[in-house]
Amino acid sequence: MSPRWLIAGLAMLAISACSPALPPTPTAEPTAARPTRTPPPPATPIPTILPVQSRAGLPLPVVQGELFAGSGVCAACHLNMVDDSGADVSLDAAWRSSLMANSARDPYWQAAVRAEVIRQPERRSDVEDLCATCHMPMARFTEAAAGNPAAVLDAGLLSPDHPLHVLAMDGVSCTLCHQIRPDGLGYAQSYNGGFQIDTELNPGKRVIYGPYSVSEDLAEFMELGSGYVPLQGPHLGESELCGTCHTLFLENAGFEFPLQTTYFEWYYSDYRRSQSCQDCHMPEAVGGVRVATTSPFPRSPFAQHTFVGANTYMLQLLGTYVQELGLTASAEQFETTRLLSVDQLENQTAKLEIEELRLSGSRVTADLVVRNLAGHKFPSGFPASRAWIRLWVEDGQGQVAFESGGYDAAGRILANDNDLDPAAFEPHYFSVVQADQVQIYEAIPRDAGGRLTTGLLESVAYAKDNRLLPAGIDLLRAPEAIQVRGRAAEDGDFLAGEDRIEYSFSLGTAEGPFTLGVELLYQPIGYRWVENLRGLAGEEVARFLGLYDAVPNLPVVVAHQTAELGN
Repeated sequence: MSPRWLIAGLAMLAISACSPALPPTPTAEPTAARPTRTPPPPATPIPTILPVQSRAGLPLPVVQGELFAGSGVCAACHLNMVDDSGADVSLDAAWRSSLMANSARDPYWQAAVRAEVIRQPERRSDVEDLCATCHMPMARFTEAAAGNPAAVLDAGLLSPDHPLHVLAMDGVSCTLCHQIRPDGLGYAQSYNGGFQIDTELNPGKRVIYGPYSVSEDLAEFMELGSGYVPLQGPHLGESELCGTCHTLFLENAGFEFPLQTTYFEWYYSDYRRSQSCQDCHMPEAVGGVRVATTSPFPRSPFAQHTFVGANTYMLQLLGTYVQELGLTASAEQFETTRLLSVDQLENQTAKLEIEELRLSGSRVTADLVVRNLAGHKFPSGFPASRAWIRLWVEDGQGQVAFESGGYDAAGRILANDNDLDPAAFEPHYFSVVQADQVQIYEAIPRDAGGRLTTGLLESVAYAKDNRLLPAGIDLLRAPEAIQVRGRAAEDGDFLAGEDRIEYSFSLGTAEGPFTLGVELLYQPIGYRWVENLRGLAGEEVARFLGLYDAVPNLPVVVAHQTAELGN
């Protein structure tokens, strides 16, 4: 086949964009039409995605399987793409440094799989297959279609000798998402990676979905060049597609443990009627974009394939060890994606306000409100992440007279019970009155005996879940899986979209004037989730701990405020 046919044939590989309505979900009515996806201008400049040719990184794979193709096949026609502002929005340049692209290469994920197998070796086959479903989906689906469970470790998909290794390491790739059928999305059968892909279609005639209609001549080019037939499928712009992997339940000791419930959190919030997952995590380009090298005219709206998320730490770690981990993106590309994530955390995730501040003698009283701007809990997803409030007061000489929520370079919150003791945790506070109390928004799993754990296969429920709720969430209609757990359930000021908390403490003999500072901090991987890996055998565990110990696990400042006292 000539290069010309290959380039022309790949011209219209479909990309995600939003559709006017969402399909029904079993327990609630269909959503209304969504408004334009164009976001308001950000508060700080967003870095431009530079052309991939200007940076290093291993080539994207061009392997062609019976059901899937590597991302390099698609990238051949989806490069050098610019929007009306002149920004490069090429699909491969944006995607390759996302955690979607690196879902199988993520060293923490690999270590976690090994840890689960060590803790419960009798469940090895099930856990490897389940984890591969959404982290190595092309290889795992290929195995499932042949009637085989997917093995990950040792001689499994992580091994370069495995025949599906290349597809496995390509992560959540183009021909995975764009082959997902609309059937059953949003319903129970689609959770836990239960997406459907047609296995009956022959190579060369497989359907690939995208948001746009494609003319017959361009569709023929794509079919001849890539083996995929483009078909319009607006379901790629709907949250139900994301919900297939971001709704995950584990059957442990007779209990159904909700490991990830981001789709449920979104569905029962106000955001279901206004924004989809793609609206925030695949931000719209400026104006129209020629979606391929042979595209005859610009298309709009165009969803950028940045997949902006919140795991800034892993992006930093990946960017630091590009060569060691054999990644297809460079340090520069990972840094660009990290900055996009920091921008979203700083400007679109939460607000922090000092509603009232008083100084009476040596006693400070501060009334704070934290507002969640995300369309799901914050934090959400895998329960290793956490957010917390750091509040401190400096005296007239610039010395810290009081601090709650301080941290160190090892990722520890200094007075957090759980960081100090794996059997304890910091409760949810109605008010903070001393320095060793810290308001931490987190999910703390427990096992069937009530003991705290970070072992996923041991977890049966949450001893604490006070992650900030999204605005408008209806907990009376919402399922058990997303309910508040622990003391926050008794807090009349812990409401949909916000938490109000009072700080009241003494400054002792310190002299003013005083400056009060307060921050909402976010950490993608909490200290205890890493420390509980120590002592476990396995190459993957040792490698991750070595990388982690070399890259400080510092939190992101999501929001901050300062105020003067006693002037």
